[in-house]
Amino acid sequence: MQWEPVAGGVVADACVELRDRFAHTGSPAVNLVRYVRADGADGGVDAAPNRLVPGLEPRAGDRLVTKNGLDAFEGTGLDDHLRGSGVTKLVLAGLSTAHGVAATASTAKALGYEVAVAADATASRSQSEHRTALEQLAALGVRIGRVEELLPERVTGS
Repeated sequence: MQWEPVAGGVVADACVELRDRFAHTGSPAVNLVRYVRADGADGGVDAAPNRLVPGLEPRAGDRLVTKNGLDAFEGTGLDDHLRGSGVTKLVLAGLSTAHGVAATASTAKALGYEVAVAADATASRSQSEHRTALEQLAALGVRIGRVEELLPERVTGS
């Protein structure tokens, strides 16, 4: 699929960097999210389109969330897991800015989390769609930043 303003591979690389940096600092929760159709029409979790990008496979301590809709919180137990881990701040990245990222960020904000979205680690079908989604999230109070601004040493102040 064509992604804008950056290619999917660029988003994946940025997600790997975020994940590695947060994991290195002992972040209490690294969560990977994938979408799989509830009706199984996409072949299920083991089908090629639903496999995680190389470099983003779960590691010890990671949690893999499988969602069936746009929002990673809907029906997944993610909120309970995060709260149980003492998490109050989230940094989101991935595909697609206007769909899964926006839905998840909006719900997280409504649930009381401090939310940031890495603008250079997300993309949508068009630059306009990407930009509009980020503007709408910013209007909700979501922090929009670049990966380098959202790395754990900057987020946690350590």
